[in-house]
Amino acid sequence: IISESEYSYQALSSLIPFRDLFTSIFFISIGMLVDIHVLLEYPAQVLLIVLGVMTLKTVIGGGAAALLGYPFRTMVLAGLGLNQIGEFSFLLSKVGVHHGLLSGNAYQIFLAVSVLTMAATPFIIAQGPRAVTFLMRFPIPLRLQTGFYPMKQGIDPSEGDSGNGVARMDHLVIVGYGVNGRNVARAAKNAGIPYLILEMNPVTVKKEKAKGEPITYGDATQEAVLEHAGIRWARVMVIGIPDPVATRMVVSSARSLNPRLHIITRTRFLPEMKPLYDLGANEVIPEEFETSVEIFSRVLAKYLVPREEIERFVAVVRNDGYGMLRKLSAEATSFCTESFCDYRLYLPDAEISSFRVHEGAHVAKRSLGEVGLRKYHGVTLLSMRRNTEMISNPSAGTVFLPGDICVLVGDPEKLAAVRTLFEGGDKKKASS
Repeated sequence: IISESEYSYQALSSLIPFRDLFTSIFFISIGMLVDIHVLLEYPAQVLLIVLGVMTLKTVIGGGAAALLGYPFRTMVLAGLGLNQIGEFSFLLSKVGVHHGLLSGNAYQIFLAVSVLTMAATPFIIAQGPRAVTFLMRFPIPLRLQTGFYPMKQGIDPSEGDSGNGVARMDHLVIVGYGVNGRNVARAAKNAGIPYLILEMNPVTVKKEKAKGEPITYGDATQEAVLEHAGIRWARVMVIGIPDPVATRMVVSSARSLNPRLHIITRTRFLPEMKPLYDLGANEVIPEEFETSVEIFSRVLAKYLVPREEIERFVAVVRNDGYGMLRKLSAEATSFCTESFCDYRLYLPDAEISSFRVHEGAHVAKRSLGEVGLRKYHGVTLLSMRRNTEMISNPSAGTVFLPGDICVLVGDPEKLAAVRTLFEGGDKKKASS
């Protein structure tokens, strides 16, 4: 009755401390049942049984994951996470002792083995990703690496569509369909950018595919899965998964398959950035840095600091912060040296932004020479897109028309200041 009422969450939160208390009492009681003398008398037998049980349960757990179609990485992690003796075994052993199936000595050995497997489990789980990395060095069959679900290996851009309604040239690959992945996919859809999503949760894949999303089940740490996503002909990859070890593996594999790919990835903490840059990531977004920017923006807004001043200060902080962070990228191995994606290495204080010319904007129906972007505002117009036409290196006589998308380069603070020149009258009033 309570679980179906509006008080269910409060009731659950009140019971959680008791759940933890009773769980602690259970495990302490199990530990107190162990006879230390038996453990000291048969140390070799106990350790051999522990190794045998954990090995057997790892194989069984990993095999079950393999039969469900999960890739090798998931198989290993599942097996290592389930290799301890469970609590239900204590009930069975007690029944066995009661019916004379287990002697007192055998029961004590069973208890010692159970406690040791439980005690070792947290440490084994923590080392799971490293174990996967080590095992991947061996010649594991491709079918085992990618899982037993059939998947077309490799993609030829000449074949056209990927089977998900996504063009196989210059598309965006999104790894992980959490909050970050969903937002990137939504933005890409609104901008008309072809994209493909790689997700490990089969329930999410099934549900989103029914909605028409171009989503594919697969472990992006596997090169075969990336090949299936057309990584060799993709322009950008966005990695939004929370696992730092898996993120590094995805970056390394994607970079080896496509040296020109622009890789953008998230990370939780600043110290995790340099390894990702070393592996080939072009841009690493640290969550703690962006969180701090958002927090002080909210604080300043609460103190009624004008929005344009907040945005200017955010631009300065981001320029200073990411200027420091970009040194990590400069110290790391340089990738895409023949493409435009390295401009930040040579212009560390510059940013490139695009602005749409709105109706009634200051620049609308005026020429570049009249506006004087470089002379009066310190920014340079690189190019302009008008409908489907791209105007490179516009001349002073080029006129800004509503709907034009202008690409500017300059200092982040100055770019933030010139944004108002491209906004219409209604938008200026709204922002003020």
